[in-house]
Amino acid sequence: MLGFLKQPVVVTAEINMNLVALTVMGLVNRLWALSYPRAVVFDEVYYGQFVSLYMKRIFFVDDSGPPFGHMLLAFGGYLGGFDGNFLWNRIGAEYSMNVPVWSLRLLPALTGALCVPLAYQILVELHFSHCAAFGAALLILFENSLITQSRLMLLESVLIFFILLAILSYLKFYNLQKCSPFTAGWWFWLLLTGVACSCAVGVKYMGLFTYMLLLAIAGGHSWHLIGDQTLSNVSVLCHLLARGLALVVVPVAMYLSFFYVHLTVLYRSGPHDQIMTSAFQASLEGGLARITQGQPLEVAYGSQITLRNVLGKPVPCWLHSHKNTYPIRQQLVVSNPPRPVRHGHIVQLVHGITTRYLNTHDVAAPLSPHSQEISCYIDYNISMPAQNLWRVEIVNRESDTDVWKTILSEVRFVHVNTSAVLKLSGASLPEWGYRQLEIIGEKLSKGHHQSMLWNVEEHRYGKSQEQKEREVELHSPTQADISKNLSFMARFTELQWKILTLKNEDTEHKYSSSPLDWITMDTNIAYWFHPISGAQIHLIGNILTWASANVATLVYVCLFLWYLLRRRRKICDIPEDAWRLWVSAGGLCVGGWAVNYLPFFMMEKTLFLYHYLPALTFQILLIPVVLQHLTDHLCRYPGYSTGCPAVLISGDKSSEMMGFLVPAPALILGTLHYVPSVITLPCLAEENYSVNACTGLGKVNCSPV
Repeated sequence: MLGFLKQPVVVTAEINMNLVALTVMGLVNRLWALSYPRAVVFDEVYYGQFVSLYMKRIFFVDDSGPPFGHMLLAFGGYLGGFDGNFLWNRIGAEYSMNVPVWSLRLLPALTGALCVPLAYQILVELHFSHCAAFGAALLILFENSLITQSRLMLLESVLIFFILLAILSYLKFYNLQKCSPFTAGWWFWLLLTGVACSCAVGVKYMGLFTYMLLLAIAGGHSWHLIGDQTLSNVSVLCHLLARGLALVVVPVAMYLSFFYVHLTVLYRSGPHDQIMTSAFQASLEGGLARITQGQPLEVAYGSQITLRNVLGKPVPCWLHSHKNTYPIRQQLVVSNPPRPVRHGHIVQLVHGITTRYLNTHDVAAPLSPHSQEISCYIDYNISMPAQNLWRVEIVNRESDTDVWKTILSEVRFVHVNTSAVLKLSGASLPEWGYRQLEIIGEKLSKGHHQSMLWNVEEHRYGKSQEQKEREVELHSPTQADISKNLSFMARFTELQWKILTLKNEDTEHKYSSSPLDWITMDTNIAYWFHPISGAQIHLIGNILTWASANVATLVYVCLFLWYLLRRRRKICDIPEDAWRLWVSAGGLCVGGWAVNYLPFFMMEKTLFLYHYLPALTFQILLIPVVLQHLTDHLCRYPGYSTGCPAVLISGDKSSEMMGFLVPAPALILGTLHYVPSVITLPCLAEENYSVNACTGLGKVNCSPV
């Protein structure tokens, strides 16, 4: 039983020293003197604010993208023991001693360093030489712009890392597909592709471009898989389900998890609460939740409420009136038990301070003459009768008998007499209206635009006729915990919508640029300037690398179109396997450049040079691809103007090929040889044969004419 102990246990491993050397050089290049300068550099002033809010668990909304990238930066601050106490208000401000600069910049630097070995492995998986792969990695290693961006508390290097990781994972999965599908390694790389894609999108929405590219490539491969007659129907179905799980379901689940962690960590009320709905605000600790805690859930006749417009643009708006000296005393007491207001009920809205009724009539609004004026009318006996009846329509009701609920219900108020809908016009009143937003009665109302929707924010049941007592009343017959009624998916949907639709006012920045400026590097960004020593940090690229990348892209496109046109004429200039390699490499490199660059021409936002860095990374990968192709296929055989897969013919006699002779030994069965393009190939044997050229690889039998 112990016989196995007679022999030593031997473990062997293959270590790619190229990969080790590149990883070490990348770490040294990105991590050396990482804390310099110990001052706020350019957009660190922007991301640092969010890191501080994470440390203090305060909710925020960033319209630049999802929260995963911010969480990674905050994780670096957490590792360094950052307490969030720093005023991020000025570029160039010196960091205080409580700010762990090295930790805050660590994750961007690590991801930037790991991009170097990733570039090497990508070209190896594309079946290019190790020399070409090493060259691509060195170009990434020493590119000025990538070095600068990865040594600061910024997100571009993190985004590029996950993009390259997704590309590499899919290539490894695809290469395993040919020989060992459904193995542990096959599943690992397929799932890692989906995880990396979701992380790229979670850092910045720019990652969505590469994700779409990979889905398109995977879709093309799946289409060919469906046509593979060697696979059974069950096997094909399993392949498709596996890809759907890893490339669609997993990324969506991961993306949702980023927001779940974000909303779980940031549970306190903060500076961005006002742009969220009342229900969302009530789910946060402090702020509105502190006011609404214990409010009655159902609105009843006699309830004292504040009404907020659901739209919230251009600024949050509440229905409001002004105090006047002509009070009218009314019954403002809730019956016992309370009589709830339901969908379709007719109500009167009374201003709590002046006790005036909300009214509208056929008089033009001051700033919107096509709509009716909304006012709290004083004396109905002077010129016109009261028109202060409103029908409550609960838009998000489940049935026509739904009760109007605090915070949760979105309602429209339809004027009974004129059918006008209470609406926020968005225009600001002049001085006599205190610059507040105009409220109108929209006569031609179609649909349920958010400017017509209102929800109850503060709510109390009134019991006293005395004005001052009514203002402080807060009757709590039941505890209504709104935060428990708002699910994670509801909070996620609202936050996601705010991120996508929230637009800050775009102001012209002195270092902003257009996409056309990027390819020629006709722009740069001054990141930091030391006021005493004059030391500076600029975001600027290596002109040789950028120019080479542009030339490589142009050469690839020209050669691709040339090959494509000639192949259409049945002329094959390069071997079939070289053509497939050329197409696949271009699909990734040129395709990656295009999808990460061209969409910026359609974006209406302030753009900077660093937005081009993901596209530049793909261009850099293309440089050694083009160089190796030129060396292997256009420079090695200068005597050949074109090339085509040879037609392999049985026989040992010399064969005449379109005007020149090729010795018979050159045509060996089972061996691949490449000869100039031909259209027909007669076999000089005892019988006449006719063969088509450029038929692909493999053995071709001559057929008698």
